[in-house]
Amino acid sequence: MNAALALECRPFLQRPLHTRMRTRHTDEITGQASRELLPKLWRRLAPIFRENRRRVLLALTFLLAAKGGLIAIPFLLKALVDGLDSTSQSPMTLILLLVLAYGGARLANTLFAELRDTLFGQVTERAMHRIGLQVFQHVHSLDLDYHLNRRTGGLARDIERGTSGISFLMRFFIFNIAPTLFEISMVAGILWFSYGAQYAAVIVVSVLGYALFSFRATHWRTRFVREVNDADSKSNTRAVDSLLNYETVKYFTNEDYEARRYDESLDVWENARRRNRLSLFALNSGQALIIALSQTAMLAMAAWGVQRGEHTLGDFVLINQFMLQLFLPLGFLGFVYREIKASLASIERMFGLLDQSSAVVDLPQAPALQVQRGAIRFDTVNFRYDNGREVLKNVSFEIAGGETVAVVGASGAGKSTLVKMLFRFYDPVQGTVSIDGQAINAVSQRSLRQNVAIVPQDCVLFNDSLRENIRYGRPQASDDEVASAVSAAHLDTFVNRLPEGLDTVVGERGLKLSGGERQRVAIARAVLKGAPILVFDEATSSLDSQSEQAVLSAFRELAGHHTALVIAHRLSTIVDADKIVVLSDGEIVEQGSHNQLLDKGGHYASLWQAQQGVQA
Repeated sequence: MNAALALECRPFLQRPLHTRMRTRHTDEITGQASRELLPKLWRRLAPIFRENRRRVLLALTFLLAAKGGLIAIPFLLKALVDGLDSTSQSPMTLILLLVLAYGGARLANTLFAELRDTLFGQVTERAMHRIGLQVFQHVHSLDLDYHLNRRTGGLARDIERGTSGISFLMRFFIFNIAPTLFEISMVAGILWFSYGAQYAAVIVVSVLGYALFSFRATHWRTRFVREVNDADSKSNTRAVDSLLNYETVKYFTNEDYEARRYDESLDVWENARRRNRLSLFALNSGQALIIALSQTAMLAMAAWGVQRGEHTLGDFVLINQFMLQLFLPLGFLGFVYREIKASLASIERMFGLLDQSSAVVDLPQAPALQVQRGAIRFDTVNFRYDNGREVLKNVSFEIAGGETVAVVGASGAGKSTLVKMLFRFYDPVQGTVSIDGQAINAVSQRSLRQNVAIVPQDCVLFNDSLRENIRYGRPQASDDEVASAVSAAHLDTFVNRLPEGLDTVVGERGLKLSGGERQRVAIARAVLKGAPILVFDEATSSLDSQSEQAVLSAFRELAGHHTALVIAHRLSTIVDADKIVVLSDGEIVEQGSHNQLLDKGGHYASLWQAQQGVQA
């Protein structure tokens, strides 16, 4: 090992301390946890190694070649120094050859190490790519309840740490720890056979002392590392959460309040970093003392041997060079050990995410939903959240194919929960939801959601162009199909007024558009999706009258060709519905057309009169 290792470690050493000293936030990894994690990690990495076995074998070959050049350097220096000794009569040609050989060994060590890293880098990047994608897909497969409780900033940091940990573990365990241990054994053996057991004993004792001290000190400072990571994740989550809610912060002029909260979390992070830095100082100082004592003892023995005439000056240089080459990677070995320990913790945390199971899963070999008429049936549906709050109680109603049915009721009555049931974000505690006689929990979730389009209450857009946000309804749609959807959603007049038209970037979460414009984008998406079932979830509740009429006009044209479930707050928007279902405290209290329900003079009539009175 030589300065090439320092170059390899430099990107990691230059990271901020809170990134370098990674560990999980609850309990440190025990030996048992590591033993359980490593087979799991191998199962995920083995296919990648098999796919790239030639590249891996070639990288290992270059590793051995680099090691060969490194071990040859002290012997070449010994021969060169002995050849230059005044008592030697070595010809100049031999001296020149030794100098060239020394330069060649140095070049070979560096060149083969670079070739090794270049070849194996692609394997590492492929592993990060593959596992990062698996985590991303898995998080998207988890149920709504998980996403309602997740913290986006902390989740993103866990994924980043996990994939970086895999990269570090692959490169430094394979190419640094194992070769360093091999080199220590080789050097100890060479010195033993060439100069005596006392030289090998110094190396063995110093390495064991260094390892024992490093392990114990790293174990001691684990709590300081954990504090840094806890503070880092919390401050990162605080910042992301505040930025995502930028509008709310502005509405309530709470910039100073958010800054104070972020400042408080950074204070905790700063103090944790200071304690961690002091513990790292103690660790590094102890390691440096062991290395200094070992090198001093070894050089004293070599110098004494030269003084007594037992060794040549070349022997002194050889022993000194071996000590330099040996203790440089040994100095990094403590860093690598800490990083591997932290990497295993980060990987375990990421694998814990992969092990997270969804409460809503497909049955084995679940068939695709086959939609003919698009008839929907809620049959004695009961649902409660994990906290025990009952939301739906024996809800039963039907929507015939091509029919428009509206669900109304006060806030908290369970209207939006019906939408989540239809998309199968949640499964009923009791009862079934079916489409054309097929229970939706017996078909694949993908096929179910492909056949249902939604215009949500709050249409959140991606920070991309208007065209790509509309195309999101069917990513493979052509520009002509997107233009047709824009026209069907009555969005073309607005688009024509924009200088960049459909290429206009809408901003994060679509905040550059008004509520009515975002709703019409949502309708265009639904048109483009072309699903036989349409859900309209309180999409006009926060719009002005003009925007509401534009959205309703587009919706009526769209709903006329679909089975439609409308969740409504403003009753005036659903007077033309084929049937209206009235919910109260999670139960159906009335069903019928607008006129029928008014004639009954019941719950719906009271809601209607209250809204008409407000409008008057």
